[in-house]
Amino acid sequence: MSQGPIISRMSFRGHPLHPVLIHFPVAALLMLVGTDFAYFLTGDFFWARAGLWLAGVGALGGWISGLAGLVDLVTVARIRRLITAWSHAVIAVMLLSLASFNWLLRLGDPAANILPWGAYLSVLTAALVSAAGFLGGQLVYEYAVGVDVDEAAEKHGQARA
Repeated sequence: MSQGPIISRMSFRGHPLHPVLIHFPVAALLMLVGTDFAYFLTGDFFWARAGLWLAGVGALGGWISGLAGLVDLVTVARIRRLITAWSHAVIAVMLLSLASFNWLLRLGDPAANILPWGAYLSVLTAALVSAAGFLGGQLVYEYAVGVDVDEAAEKHGQARA
């Protein structure tokens, strides 16, 4: 990190948009596993309908957040040179493709395809969310992508070496 932080092009007042936008879709896709399990246990249509909404929020919100990340990936040379960034992007595209398919499976009849395919896709998507999140964390904590290192050190009373 001798070259300093990697500044995001998709930011608002210095705050990168991708990490701001990704929390709701991630939460929705992880909660989808829970609603599928609850539907399996109870057979209550409420859980199927909740799963439909979570799948939609997860897929659509993920694509919106992904667009912000994609702009940074293709327009910031220092991000483009990171294998971790490309790995994060590839996994994110795979998980969003599966999440979108999962949502489309549920659109006509929210309960019809939960078992087994919807639940399988939900668990696989959650695993990919975890992998993408791990790589995204590496981008922030190891490469300081989107982090103002000087401002962070100043807030904690430390001088940057």
